[in-house]
Amino acid sequence: MSDSAPRPNADEDWDNLLRHWRNQPAAQPRPYFYSRVRARLDRETAVARLPVPAWLRWPAYAVMLGALLLLSGDDATLYSVSSANQNSPDRIEFQSAAD
Repeated sequence: MSDSAPRPNADEDWDNLLRHWRNQPAAQPRPYFYSRVRARLDRETAVARLPVPAWLRWPAYAVMLGALLLLSGDDATLYSVSSANQNSPDRIEFQSAAD
């Protein structure tokens, strides 16, 4: 069975506890805490930089996206180009000299 009998002065106990917490001085960080945090952040961000600037990587992303679309498996772009070439009236065909 639970031992949760109502306490007659529970509100007073809470008030005393909260008053005790309010009277404690505010916590202060250890000396030089913020300068150590700043030094660590500077050190970590200096290592995380890539040798190639971001604007040089953007064309590579565009090329990779284009290759992905071309090789996506449905070959829709290849069929549309070949059908356009077959239907054009001014199509020029070259024959090799060996014929």
